[in-house]
Amino acid sequence: MNSVDVAGYVVRGIRADEWERVKELRLVALRDPAAPLAFLETYEKAAAEEDGFWRNRAAMAGEGATTARQFVAEAADGSWVGSVTVLMEQPDSVDWSGQPVERRQGHVVGVFVQDGHRGHGLIQALLAAAAAWTWEQKAERVRLWVHEDNVRAQAAYKRAGFVPTGLVVPFPTDETASELEFALDR
Repeated sequence: MNSVDVAGYVVRGIRADEWERVKELRLVALRDPAAPLAFLETYEKAAAEEDGFWRNRAAMAGEGATTARQFVAEAADGSWVGSVTVLMEQPDSVDWSGQPVERRQGHVVGVFVQDGHRGHGLIQALLAAAAAWTWEQKAERVRLWVHEDNVRAQAAYKRAGFVPTGLVVPFPTDETASELEFALDR
C-alpha cells in the first residue's frame, strides 16, 4: 500500500530502519490515559526493552513483511501521531486468548492516535490501511479486540465498519473485565 493523505496527514507503512521512531511512538501510546484499557503492555516493560527488540519489531512489520505490518499517521511536520499494526493469523492455530483461529485473518493491535490529533479520521484511515494490507495477504477478515469499558475505541471501530461478533474473553490483566471481538469481513 502506498501512502494516503488524510486531512493533512499521511498514512503509510513503516520501514525497518525506522525502529527508533516505532519505539518512540509506542512509548507515547503507553503513557496515554487509556493505555491500561487499550494495551496489554506497560510503559515500564516497553521502555526497558533493548534496541534489538525494537529493531526486530520494526523489521517484522516493515516494508515487504508478510506476517505483520505497521502503519503510521504522519503529521505535516514529519512527526508520527498515530499507529496501527496488523498481524496475520493462520487457520488451525490458537490466538493470544486461547481461542481457535478458524480462518486466515488479520488481527489489528496497537491502535493509537495522540490526543490533539484525534477527530480527523486518522483511526479510520489507519484501520483502512491495515484492512487493505490484510486483503492483499488473501485474508478473509480483519478482527480486533477492545476492552468492554473502552467506549471511545468501540465507537471509532464501528465508524470504520467493524462490528461486534459476540465473542467475549476475559481481559488478560483483569479477569473481572472482558475484551470484545470486533470484525470486518471482506
